[in-house]
Amino acid sequence: MKDMRKLAFFLKPYKLPIAVALFLMLFELAVELIQPLLMAKIIDEGVLQKDLRVVYLWGSILVGVSILAFIGGIVNSYAAAHVSQGFGFDMRKSLFHKVQSYSFTNLDKFPASSLITRLTGDVTILQNTVFMGLRIMMRAPLLVIGGTVMALLVNAKLAFILLITIPILVYFLFWIMGRAGRLFREVQSRLDTVNGIMRENLNGMRLIKAFIRQDFENTRFRHATERLKEKTEASLRLIETTLPILLFVLNIGVIVILWFGSQQIISGDAQVGEVVAIVNYVTRITASFSVFSWLIMAMSRAGASAQRLNEVFSTNIDLLDLEDGDESCEIKVGSVEFCQVSFQYPAAATHVLQNISFVVKPGETVAILGGTGSGKTSLFQLIPRLYDPDGGKVLIDGTDVKKFKLDTLRKQIGVVPQEAHLFTGSIRENIAWGKEEATDEEILTAAKDAQIHGTIETLPKRYETMVGQKGVNLSGGQKQRLSIARALVRRPKILLLDDSTSALDANTESRLLEALEKYQCTTFIITQKIITAKSADLVLLLDNGVLIAQGSHEELLRSEPLYKSIFESQYREEAL
Repeated sequence: MKDMRKLAFFLKPYKLPIAVALFLMLFELAVELIQPLLMAKIIDEGVLQKDLRVVYLWGSILVGVSILAFIGGIVNSYAAAHVSQGFGFDMRKSLFHKVQSYSFTNLDKFPASSLITRLTGDVTILQNTVFMGLRIMMRAPLLVIGGTVMALLVNAKLAFILLITIPILVYFLFWIMGRAGRLFREVQSRLDTVNGIMRENLNGMRLIKAFIRQDFENTRFRHATERLKEKTEASLRLIETTLPILLFVLNIGVIVILWFGSQQIISGDAQVGEVVAIVNYVTRITASFSVFSWLIMAMSRAGASAQRLNEVFSTNIDLLDLEDGDESCEIKVGSVEFCQVSFQYPAAATHVLQNISFVVKPGETVAILGGTGSGKTSLFQLIPRLYDPDGGKVLIDGTDVKKFKLDTLRKQIGVVPQEAHLFTGSIRENIAWGKEEATDEEILTAAKDAQIHGTIETLPKRYETMVGQKGVNLSGGQKQRLSIARALVRRPKILLLDDSTSALDANTESRLLEALEKYQCTTFIITQKIITAKSADLVLLLDNGVLIAQGSHEELLRSEPLYKSIFESQYREEAL
């Protein structure tokens, strides 16, 4: 309940429709509570006294208030739907904005499949809970309380049995709700696992077919869904056992009331209408308790979902603009300096970078070589401040990157990741994704410099050709060149190419590097190709997070054995 109260903030903009929905719900409740009294009057003063005028009078009033309650119910549904849909929309939008503001460290805490489940399934559960809360959820407990009070007013002796049974049942329901809440949190967690497996399989379907791993993946998926099914069944079994118990206890109460009622009618201490009214109230209370099994499930699931959503909202973003950051600070020439930089991922046991120091002048091209896991990509991520170093400083134009506003810093840096990621949309839209206000001329220039323009011109719709999800209808080289064009269109001061030319042939890569010269930007290239390093102004050689050598190609070839061995492995014939 505490987690749900935190999310009640999203209901504040809808105070008026909430008030309308609650008023109409209370009106429906009042009509439902007064109906047994009207029926008692019709029986005692009309039917038993054979007075049709009384029957017509109170019967007309009964029909009239019932029609008003029916109209009120329709309007209540509209108001409840408006509130719940708006609540869900605002919360989902706020969640998405929160996730967008996460640092990479924050994102490491939440698997993508879990975030998808939270933004879709968990929000939908709360959205439905709000609707039912304004429609019938509050009505059920209020009907139990109101029905008991009205029964006591009609005949306290007959209704006394309700004062004994209802508190016991309420305690039982709260106990069930506590257990069900824990079970449904486990259900949502196992749903995250199922979604994660589905996401992996859909993304890697080609690889699964190529390695004939369908049986293995089917087994893995079956085990995950079986665990989800078992926990869901356990939750539902617990919920479903509540209704028979509730109905059994209340039906015993009805029998007791009927027996004592018949005795009081015989002795003249009660009228037939009073007994009918009390039985009617007990019947309505029984119907309300039958709704409670559904309410327990809804509230338990809502509580579990609210807790999961609050985990997203309450996560502190660990990478923000500094309060004393300089608004006017921007990249002017693009010099980069690492001063004794060390870095360790939050979940890692050791540093991936240790005491890295180097200086890059404006406009220079830097090639970074090293084996897998040597820290090349980690070094890249520190320049646009996707992570902060644990020790040392990263300077751009002599200023610590922490003093830059994040938006200002990243707008002037072009990043091409190791895995080319394209978005659903046209080729033009994917290139312009790097600069929202890019003109057609800028898009065309970026495509030409990225060596993709000729390929685009051969496509049926050219720049309007639609790109499938993640560029599924393009080759690896085409996706890489489109990613490069997306970075070039913003004319960055610093360009980061994370092994982004691996799928390009030597001639295409050579033309690309030649085209980059006119951008007058400082370029960092992670590469495994010596031919790329030969044309760089500075080569950095990393090994297990340590910068073991730096200098030009010729300098490293003369002085660094590891670099020489890499050279000889790629140019063995020439070396021999």
